[in-house]
Amino acid sequence: MALVASLMLFAAPANAGPPFRTDDPEPVDFGHFEIYLFSLGTWTTGASNGILPGLEVDYGAAPNLQLSTIVPLAYTAQEGGPSGFALGDVEFGAKYRFIIPDEGSWLPQAAFYPIVVVPAGNQKFGFSTGHPQVFLPLWLQKDFGPWTIYGGGGYWINPGAGNRNYGFAGAALWRKATDQLRLGIEVFHQTSPASTVKASTGFDIGMIYDLSETWHVLGSIGSGLQNRRETNLFSYYVAVGLSF
Repeated sequence: MALVASLMLFAAPANAGPPFRTDDPEPVDFGHFEIYLFSLGTWTTGASNGILPGLEVDYGAAPNLQLSTIVPLAYTAQEGGPSGFALGDVEFGAKYRFIIPDEGSWLPQAAFYPIVVVPAGNQKFGFSTGHPQVFLPLWLQKDFGPWTIYGGGGYWINPGAGNRNYGFAGAALWRKATDQLRLGIEVFHQTSPASTVKASTGFDIGMIYDLSETWHVLGSIGSGLQNRRETNLFSYYVAVGLSF
């Protein structure tokens, strides 16, 4: 269950707004794709868990509507415990942006982004709870010149013995440093998803570098601020992105 909780922190990327856990309300443009080949991981006392590799595909299915899929290959390595590498739970999402403010408006962009996690992962290694999960978040964003701030959160429906429904909230701040480079920071909090897993609060610092109009490199590193030994001594995300 510790691995499932670790992976779920990233799912609100995996899909999230790569390279962060916190998402933004901007969907992929109608008729276009964004594809990410990524890896992520979290170290706790005596264990490391993550995805290596994972594939995320986002498609602009209609104006202001993005459909998303994440397929992960998960790993775990534990001192004195089982280590493994196998398929993790598969994620499907639909992001709908319902507020698009006019230029100069005080309103933020806003989107609803429900996610369904299908229990396809290997339960022997703890890569799945064996139950479908649903995330119901709301994301907001505002741009100020070279600065972008976005955030929000939502509620995870998390069935299964010993599991709890739980909440996730986060906020991210980005600045355009050059025409190719963006730098950002996020803070996030997740309540306890199970009787054996503690709540967590943490931060990440990240970057997005545009190699071209279609190819991008993304990365972030971070750590916990609450219960960090049990939830997040160190974490990372790295990806190559293709947009077209």
